Amino acid sequence: MTYTVHRAGDRSVTTTDWLSSSHSFSFGDHYDPENTHHGVLLVNNDETLRPGEGFDTHPHRETEIITWVRSGSLVHQDSHGHSGIVYPGLAQRMSAGTGIEHSERNDTWTATDGLRVDGAGTVDVSYVQMWVMPDEFGLDPGYDQADIGADLAAGGLIPIASGDPAVDSAIRIRNRSATLWAARLTKGQRVELPSNRFAHVFVTEGAVRFDDVPLAVGDAVRGSGLGGGALVGASDEQAEALIWVMGKTLGE
Repeated sequence: MTYTVHRAGDRSVTTTDWLSSSHSFSFGDHYDPENTHHGVLLVNNDETLRPGEGFDTHPHRETEIITWVRSGSLVHQDSHGHSGIVYPGLAQRMSAGTGIEHSERNDTWTATDGLRVDGAGTVDVSYVQMWVMPDEFGLDPGYDQADIGADLAAGGLIPIASGDPAVDSAIRIRNRSATLWAARLTKGQRVELPSNRFAHVFVTEGAVRFDDVPLAVGDAVRGSGLGGGALVGASDEQAEALIWVMGKTLGE
């Protein structure tokens, strides 16, 4: 088991009057040739948007984009007719494929199905957006979402997104070697990391310990051979971590 710990305060940050975005890897104007990815995970942006603000329509290609909202809500619209609101407990995936345009904004939302999300467009939204390289290029764009609130409430280790046929995840991605898990832990509760070549653990709530190393919100562990290592809840409030396990890296 080999790993490195990456502290929240060491991340590069993009800040505007409406956005704060902390980057776990090189992103935008923040480029470090020694920090471009881990496994097939290209982006892990920890972002906060002010009410009524966001990213207007812009393009993406050949990327699996997974969005995980921690608080508030995020309105999604894209050029292939998908629209909706992403809130805590809803897993969302957009496959950019050969090309798609979308917007992500902290706006109010009027749902045709009667869904109401408290605070939509009136409070800050905090979320993590993750980009994964797909196995194949040249596929049509796609979209998927699933409410997994009930599974999260039960706690433990929950599969969010996966392309591994052996993993029954809430949403599917186009990389057979990669799975994203959420760990929801009370104080002292422990889960073992699933086995695979590469792992990336990112704390989104509370505090945890890995290999007796304390980790707080925004801290991350990157490593190889971490399967079976214990992640333990270490705070009085609920802790949460997002865990990527991957069987290959870029170029393989």
